[in-house]
Amino acid sequence: MRKTLYIFSSSTLKRKDNTLLIQVKNKDIQYLPVESVEEIFVMGNIEINKSLLELLTEKGIVVHFFDYYGSYSGTYYPPESKNSGQVFLSQAAFCLNEHKRHELAAAFVIGGIRNMIGLISYYQRRHKSIYSQDIAEYLRFCMAQAPGTYDINSLMGIEGTARSKYYEFFDRLITDENFKIIRRIRRPPNNIMNALISFINSMCYAETLTQIYHTHLDPRISFLHSPSDRRISLNLDVSEIFKPALVDRLIFFLVNKRMLKPSDFESGKDGGVYASHDARKIIAEAWEKSLRGTITYPGTNQKMGWRRVIRSEVFKVQRFIIEGVRYVPFLFDW
Repeated sequence: MRKTLYIFSSSTLKRKDNTLLIQVKNKDIQYLPVESVEEIFVMGNIEINKSLLELLTEKGIVVHFFDYYGSYSGTYYPPESKNSGQVFLSQAAFCLNEHKRHELAAAFVIGGIRNMIGLISYYQRRHKSIYSQDIAEYLRFCMAQAPGTYDINSLMGIEGTARSKYYEFFDRLITDENFKIIRRIRRPPNNIMNALISFINSMCYAETLTQIYHTHLDPRISFLHSPSDRRISLNLDVSEIFKPALVDRLIFFLVNKRMLKPSDFESGKDGGVYASHDARKIIAEAWEKSLRGTITYPGTNQKMGWRRVIRSEVFKVQRFIIEGVRYVPFLFDW
């Protein structure tokens, strides 16, 4: 797969023939072959022009934008080269079919909860003094309830209560009082752990969106999260499955290895707590390294990087919608 380009500092990004020209303020110009880039994460101020957008569109390069505090702002999503009217109509019809939509949405919830339980079990084996049986049992109860719900709102309620219980495990595993979550607060995040979760979740949502771009599915039509005129949401659905393995495991790694300290976080004008510029670079570097790691894909002996795993998951969703092949969510081998 092609590379991901991260831009943290104020920069100018231009087209130079078929090459990307990157000039960070007061630094030398860098040239990057456009064919080597799959996506760009922009976390600093950037100057771009029409010529660059034409090149990004031609090459199908997705650009994700984050604001001053590292909060996700939006994505430049080039016109889909893999657009299919037939798939779009099938996806829309699938979403409008209450039974089919609920079946797929429940699979996302069940897959996410199963991976939460797997992560808890993994750390329980490594830290035998931590009591987590009550959390795991509650998650299993939620997972058992999901298929029998009558509508998407009830299903979302189960997912929300399961995740709230799951976050209790964070405070049992992490001993540093500075990194306690206490309670999940999103907008704005009110402490360091909430800031970490929100930022890395956003990275996961953006990465999943990039992988959806390489399929025939439309990211605006989702099944668990309600489709909205104001946002894309299919990436939120698929990310539920991967957050325990990619987001939460990375958080524990960063905190337990003391790669981040309280001074790496700062208060925003809205009263929220956010990762500093330097902290976002540390997190993004660790995030990229984890995505480049490989796993043996379930049911095969094939080694895959995480980006390919996510894309494969989206293709499984597509096959369920188009071909009726039953969708079984990814389960990480903890």
